[in-house]
Amino acid sequence: MKNYYTRLARLALAEYLNSGKKIDVPDDYPKELKERRAGCFVSYHKGEELRGCIGTFLPAKSCLAEEIISNSIAASRDPRFLPLTKDELRVLSIKIDILSPPEKTKIENLNPKKYGVIIKTKNCRAGLLLPNLKGVDSAEKQIEICRQKAGINPEEKIEIYRFEAERYEE
Repeated sequence: MKNYYTRLARLALAEYLNSGKKIDVPDDYPKELKERRAGCFVSYHKGEELRGCIGTFLPAKSCLAEEIISNSIAASRDPRFLPLTKDELRVLSIKIDILSPPEKTKIENLNPKKYGVIIKTKNCRAGLLLPNLKGVDSAEKQIEICRQKAGINPEEKIEIYRFEAERYEE
């Protein structure tokens, strides 16, 4: 059964692809979605292929429901891919990751199955990688991918943060 998180993301995506408009938070959704604040990532997959993934590592909206709606729309236009189309809507699967607040750590305290990672440089460049991703089996690999995503050279000094994620999938 679909959960409220992915159901809301699908509803927001469908309305956006069909009308170009953003939905309001439905009245009948659980209180937790309307009161909780957290960063979240919305990922779209077509089979095994990633079609979009956008999110916030800290809350940027008034509630988690607004965060999901906003990131659902943004992920449909992930600049790494062609924009999603109405025709793809029925074949897309949706994943929502709700993030705990990041905590500063060291590489030896990372576990890629349990923790996602954020790296930052002094000049504010940053990279993020969600936890428990296929093919990412070491902290060193997490850091390497984050550096690549953010364009941070291997020699550059970084601060490392970790977070946990509640994952909801269709």
